[in-house]
Amino acid sequence: MAEPTIVPHRASMDRYGIGSPTPRPEGLADILERVLDKGIIIAGDIRVNLLDIELLTVKIRLLVVSVDKAMEMGIDWWTRDPMLSSDAQELADENRTLRERVEQLERGDG
Repeated sequence: MAEPTIVPHRASMDRYGIGSPTPRPEGLADILERVLDKGIIIAGDIRVNLLDIELLTVKIRLLVVSVDKAMEMGIDWWTRDPMLSSDAQELADENRTLRERVEQLERGDG
């Protein structure tokens, strides 16, 4: 009686680099690490026209990168957003106080 031939499943061959020139990522964490390291941009425009009159345009831009990569690209809006940064919140509070003081001086209250 002949012995059965065992053929490994293609996915297990790929996981261990058998039969493929380069090893593939093993999971979502590896894929996410690559995306954050390199970055990915998704862009699109939505336009609503009626009889050749543009009624609405929505531009969508999505950038997915790590904080380090974003700062390397010159993107650091979160450092100035009062909702995300304590330094920015202090600056917003100071600006509000100064505006109130200017209004008092203009009214002659103080």
